[in-house]
Amino acid sequence: MAAKRSNTRYGLIAVLVIGAFAALNSLFIVTQVEQGLVLEFGRAVDVKKEPGLHFKLPFVQNVIIFDNRLIDFNAESKEINASDQKRVIIDAFVRYRITDPLRFYQTVQNERGMRDRLNDILESSLKKVVGSYPLNALLSPTRNKIMENILAEVNQQASGTFRADDENVSDAARQVAKLGGFGIEVVDVRIKRADLPQTNSEAIYQRMQTDRAREAKELRAQGEEAAQRIRARAERERAEIIAEARKTGEVTRGEADAVSTKIYAEAFSRDKEFYDFYRTLQAYRQVLDGKDTTMVLTPDNEFLKYLKEVKP
Repeated sequence: MAAKRSNTRYGLIAVLVIGAFAALNSLFIVTQVEQGLVLEFGRAVDVKKEPGLHFKLPFVQNVIIFDNRLIDFNAESKEINASDQKRVIIDAFVRYRITDPLRFYQTVQNERGMRDRLNDILESSLKKVVGSYPLNALLSPTRNKIMENILAEVNQQASGTFRADDENVSDAARQVAKLGGFGIEVVDVRIKRADLPQTNSEAIYQRMQTDRAREAKELRAQGEEAAQRIRARAERERAEIIAEARKTGEVTRGEADAVSTKIYAEAFSRDKEFYDFYRTLQAYRQVLDGKDTTMVLTPDNEFLKYLKEVKP
């Protein structure tokens, strides 16, 4: 009897344990940043987007949780041809949000599978959009428009809304388009870095150096030409100023000599004998300057008339 009661107790405990386990297995929590996909034997049967406590069939159904926040994807570096046939290496990143967990699960299963698909989609979008612009457009205000076009192209391929005759769409995107897209919304696409390949960079740097050297040579030649013009103009102005000064000086001296001559003439005209005497004395001073000057004159020479009148 005691053994029977003991077996009954153990059976009740086992039932309670199994019941508690089943109850716990039938409950799951979806937080504010999550969304749940309920699977029944691997087949999706329900989507839970509201946060809180939810129920499922224990042992029959299981739940896969997806993030409903923005998810970042850093793509691999890609070498793209611009419209001017210049190659450029582009590093880009994508930010997307899962909007349809069921379609997302059916197409890519998880975020790892989505990364592989996004890598292909982004590469084909970059080839299509960047390939229609020259390289210098990536370094100009046109870059914003390019980013908008790339975002629109990635969204089209991710949602399956591209044109059927578009040759730049990846095969993976064409397959998913039959299912209506990946169940995501691409919020942003950005180019982090756009560099030239090493060989192209060296060639461009060399061409830039050559161009700058040519510009410097032209600027130096223009500067030398301007300096020559300035020097020539300064020399001409200097010669003109000196000539004008000499002219003014000669005119002034001529006028002064004329005034001086007039004054002398007026002064000496009052006493001609005194004027003759004064001029003779000046001649004596110049001739008899004490430098052993020798003169051969006759005694009655006019030059010696005042000397002859000198009395001891």
